[in-house]
Amino acid sequence: MSGCWVFGYGSLVSPVSFGATLGRVLRPGVDFFEAELSGFGRRWNNGALHTKGASAEPDGSIRDWTIVALGRVPADAELVNGVVGWVSDDELGRLDHRERHYDRVDVTDRSRVAGDVSGPIVTYVPRDEAQDHFERARGQGRAAIERRYWDLVDAAFAALGAEQRATYHATTPDPGLPIVELERRPVP
Repeated sequence: MSGCWVFGYGSLVSPVSFGATLGRVLRPGVDFFEAELSGFGRRWNNGALHTKGASAEPDGSIRDWTIVALGRVPADAELVNGVVGWVSDDELGRLDHRERHYDRVDVTDRSRVAGDVSGPIVTYVPRDEAQDHFERARGQGRAAIERRYWDLVDAAFAALGAEQRATYHATTPDPGLPIVELERRPVP
């Protein structure tokens, strides 16, 4: 079977979220393993380009937000914890669509997996335009993290155990952004 391992460091740490995109259940210890990636740091630096968030203000008006997700940056002295999940060539297109504002890059030689895996390991890195979109929105006070996403990522690391959750928090700088209940709306 051809395919690759995909390193997840945000919402893909959740086997439910990861599996929903693939259309199948990922099985810890079979096709889903804890992993680490060296030479990169996890950051809140990806501004969604395909969807925006809206929240109700106290005065009843609606406020539009740029939804911010996790990304990663080169950082020689840092380590990112997460997972790898096996993705067939047929499933990879679905994952590429989900991560459409990220570039898929090979990180096989920078990955350490807590399990017996073979084959290439890739991960998704925010594209420059998504990072620029985030920077503009942050500068205008319009960047926010969706509460559902924030909670999903935290719960996914907690499910891996207290140590993995603590590592996630210790290696992910505070975003300095509001965490808001958002209604997602497509960007035309």
